[in-house]
Amino acid sequence: MTLDDHPASTSVAPEQLVELEQVALRLLAMREHARLELTRKLTARGFPAPAIDVVLDRLEAEGALDETRLVERYVAERVEKGFGPLRIRAELNDKGVADALIEPQLRHLREAWPEHLAALHARRFGDTPPADRASYAKRARFLARRGFPTDMIRRLLRWND
Repeated sequence: MTLDDHPASTSVAPEQLVELEQVALRLLAMREHARLELTRKLTARGFPAPAIDVVLDRLEAEGALDETRLVERYVAERVEKGFGPLRIRAELNDKGVADALIEPQLRHLREAWPEHLAALHARRFGDTPPADRASYAKRARFLARRGFPTDMIRRLLRWND
């Protein structure tokens, strides 16, 4: 489908569609974006919503805009930086990505999350267990802010009351 074939394109100047597509492609060249993210950025630049829909539909059809690819790359990058499943899901939801695309990627890592949590903990706090409640709480808060579930944190820290 060309830009001219889209029903909404009749109300938008062809030059504006070309400019809009160039801006969208520049944004996508820098990094992957979700459709909602691109819509927000393009709207902030003053492009009309009908034109944005036309261009983003075309970019999706061509494969330049692909939320599945975004999720795969984003999850891998955030895991590498030490973030857990809860935070990654929340960040992707903020970008407008559907849970149906996020869940398979997070489920794929389900068995590896405890290892990622332990590696993050060791990198930040060393291999020694928490010495007291204050140390336990500090570690637990840090790990929770990174997006790991409370039960997983408790299993790692093994605090006995």
